[in-house]
Amino acid sequence: MNFSEKDILQIEEKGLTTKEVEEQIAIFKRGNIKVNITEAATVGKGISRIDSTEKHQLIEFYDSEKENHSILKFVPASGAATRMFKALHNFADEFDPENDNLRGYLDEKEDADLQRFFNHSDNLPFYDRALKLAKENHPGYEDLSHDHQHKILVQTILDSDGLYLSNLPKGLVPFHKYGTHTATAFEEHLFEAAKYIDVDGVAKLHFTVAEGDKEKFQGEWKEIQERVEEKTGVKFEIEYSYQDPKTDTIAVDDNFEPFRTKDGDLFFRPGGHGALIENMNQLDEEIVFVKNIDNVVTEDNVQSVVDHKKMLGGKLLQVQKKVFEYLKTLEEGNVSSEKLDEIQDFLNSELYIKGTSSKDLFIEYLKEKLHRPLRVCGMVKNEGEPGGGPFLVKDKNGEISLQIIEGAQIDNDNPEQAKTAREATHFNPVDIVCGLKDYKGESYDLNEYVDEDMSFIADKTKDGKPLKALERPGLWNGGMAKWNTIFVEVPVETFNPVKTVSDLLKESHQPR
Repeated sequence: MNFSEKDILQIEEKGLTTKEVEEQIAIFKRGNIKVNITEAATVGKGISRIDSTEKHQLIEFYDSEKENHSILKFVPASGAATRMFKALHNFADEFDPENDNLRGYLDEKEDADLQRFFNHSDNLPFYDRALKLAKENHPGYEDLSHDHQHKILVQTILDSDGLYLSNLPKGLVPFHKYGTHTATAFEEHLFEAAKYIDVDGVAKLHFTVAEGDKEKFQGEWKEIQERVEEKTGVKFEIEYSYQDPKTDTIAVDDNFEPFRTKDGDLFFRPGGHGALIENMNQLDEEIVFVKNIDNVVTEDNVQSVVDHKKMLGGKLLQVQKKVFEYLKTLEEGNVSSEKLDEIQDFLNSELYIKGTSSKDLFIEYLKEKLHRPLRVCGMVKNEGEPGGGPFLVKDKNGEISLQIIEGAQIDNDNPEQAKTAREATHFNPVDIVCGLKDYKGESYDLNEYVDEDMSFIADKTKDGKPLKALERPGLWNGGMAKWNTIFVEVPVETFNPVKTVSDLLKESHQPR
């Protein structure tokens, strides 16, 4: 690949080398590598169902142990609210109250979320503010037709002279309205975290945010700090990071040549949430809980979420303790054959690692399999269409392990693979607790445990021209592919994402 001096300077400014860019272009030429799923992980075969007695024991174990560990909550929060308000933007652009009527528009769109919005918008946490502004900005509002009022209300929610909500990071959109205040997703994450990650009265959280949004989050924290700390009795240490520019990836055209902007510059795109493995790699904590910014509940629904977080944390600490004991035993040497059998049985039954090794390399094999970052992942029963989720996957070396797989990674053109995918019973809600240090207290280099073959090529456009974009292996997919993994069933009420504005009207987002 021949790069000009200008190209090389641009590449180096990204923190990349020409060799790395050439390697990315080679991935485009190679194409997506589909995974080989052997079975869907189900209860009893890859997914543990924990009964109430064991759940209580794990919660107690977590509570008794957590003060001995450094703990942090890691929240990917760089997403903008734009997509959340997409249907409202379409309505504002398309609906003409002079010539259309709302009932006809909704019937034509057949959009259940939009129907719910107009039927129950007065239950939204920002409705009162929007209505007040609409009346202030539009004298005579009360005398307008309902169709005109609906159009003005939507514009007030979206536009810069109104609430301008779709221009906010999703984490700063008002999610819940209480008697005395309105809480954003950011605030609800703090309230939840105070109940299970505080150590010595301090809760640590790390938000990955878009560049330019850090000051917005800091401003929100300044507004709510006194209220949140007084309500929880906990002090908070909050840190932020951005996606590193060196994790951006080159885009190419249909001929696999570097895509260029109108100015002739190389075009780089953010490498997807998989790039955040580098942000996680910079953390110094032992135990890290991972949860998406939009998956929160109201204060009166939070206890069930907290109990299951503690359950997952207790499971991680319990298994990690056993892993560390085995590694110390193997390190000391002179291990009995009975102990080696016990360790291998632990690998098979607890970590679901199905593999073999020659006898003379057996101890090194056990060490290598145990000495890895550990994650315990909550899995929710799939009550809709099967899609991405927990599977048993065979790698190129023939070894089978538990993996979180997205639908796009599955070869649906292969009838057997498609059939196996349809047999999935659970999906991944991104409810994960991670052990990031080894038995010597040293941090793992998480980059060593990424499966680069799980990168993903997507078709996009720029300036009206098609391009191919490369997303790095997903944070909890290929980014954690070589971790040790445990799947545990958690109830659906612990999963309450807000993908559209109408999701805020669901019961889990309505304070009692």
